[in-house]
Amino acid sequence: MNRQDALFDLAGPGGQADGSPPDDTPAPSNTHAPLAERLRPRHIDEVIGQAHLLGAGKPLRTAFEAGRLHSMILWGPPGVGKTTLARLVAGAVEARLIVLSAVLAGVKDIRDAVVEAEALRASGRRTIVFVDEVHRFNKSQQDAFLPHVESGLFTFIGATTENPSFEVNSALLSRATVHVLKALDLAEMQALLARAAETLQAPPMTESASLRLIAYADGDARRLLNAYDNLLAQSSGLAQLDEQALERSLGEQLRRYDKGGDHFYDSISALHKSVRGSDPDGALYWLARMLDGGADPRYIVRRVVRMASEEVGNADPRALRIALDAAETYERLGSPEGELALAQAVAYIAVAPKSNAVYKAWNEVRAFVKQDGSRPVPMHLRNAPTKLMKGLGFGQAYRYSHDEPNAFSAGQTYLPDGMPPVQFYAPVPRGLELRIADKLAELQRLNAEAAAAAGDTGSLGQLPGDEPGANQA
Repeated sequence: MNRQDALFDLAGPGGQADGSPPDDTPAPSNTHAPLAERLRPRHIDEVIGQAHLLGAGKPLRTAFEAGRLHSMILWGPPGVGKTTLARLVAGAVEARLIVLSAVLAGVKDIRDAVVEAEALRASGRRTIVFVDEVHRFNKSQQDAFLPHVESGLFTFIGATTENPSFEVNSALLSRATVHVLKALDLAEMQALLARAAETLQAPPMTESASLRLIAYADGDARRLLNAYDNLLAQSSGLAQLDEQALERSLGEQLRRYDKGGDHFYDSISALHKSVRGSDPDGALYWLARMLDGGADPRYIVRRVVRMASEEVGNADPRALRIALDAAETYERLGSPEGELALAQAVAYIAVAPKSNAVYKAWNEVRAFVKQDGSRPVPMHLRNAPTKLMKGLGFGQAYRYSHDEPNAFSAGQTYLPDGMPPVQFYAPVPRGLELRIADKLAELQRLNAEAAAAAGDTGSLGQLPGDEPGANQA
């Protein structure tokens, strides 16, 4: 029978309704088992993380305390406690837990579990069937659970790292409550590491080494504990565990997956500079290096979107749209299929004409506004929704550009009265901004002609760029 650990009898007669095993059940003593298994919580209060499910008054805490059993899907990344929660649920309701691995099991194993559950029911025992990686079961295998979940023969618990909306049959999904588990955060990972160190009476670990190990684990408790166990095994006799010991222990794994360290930020810097330098080969190389090293593709997606805006801007506005399309495609397909769209966006942005004109203009505007006073809005630009406001002159003399020749109200100003002349946005002579620059030059000419015709250039203020000391972007 292809069952993972075949059968767990965690809560036979005398089991605890709070989620712990019977009092006479000894704690695991197999020192050869992985550290993650040796430290697996045996009581709900020992669980680190998932406070949104296990905190006071939260769904699973309430179920534990009341001893109520319901079918559920536990959805979350690896190493966050899905199997542990299934075991604790079984202990809380005094049920026998049958564990199936969807990687190894088939329909025959499901039938065997059904036979076992029927025998247990005849003896007055309840059964939970836990399916690890349930998304790997096909439709017919998932359908095999339905009649028995419906009849109440056993309670079904499925664990998955994939979105159950797409990977679990709707019929089975409708009969189960989906609980979303979260990756452990920094504080939770630190607490777990401290528990492991105390349990094993390990030597102290430097803060930099512990933070680097936690970054390597990336919210995965199992990965953290296994790496820590390996570190201890290879650091016998050391009075302190530092980064050098960690690098010797994890080797290339740590150097490649240095999510929070210099290598990670150096790599994203190299990617960004390759794009800025219009080198698609370099950009694709660093993209591949980051993905191969375990960087979160969603982080890279965000950086690529920024590159499209910061480095290309209005020289080719399509770059931003392509970057956003790549982000959407990746969300739909995930890895590895979605990575091709990301590579497509990186290559396009790299070869696109470059302009940081808007980036520079925006930074300059923000700096100007921060140090400048709060200038009032000119009267002709103010909104005038009421008769009183119109009577006060709000909106008076405003010219509606669509009613003007070429939809441009030449000579009309849009900056606060008395503000010094500025030119924040200065298009570069590349790509679409060549045409934008020509357009702005023509509008500036029309403004100058309007001012001359009015015979009062002072009322318009000096035109941007006419004064040697004008604020150029």
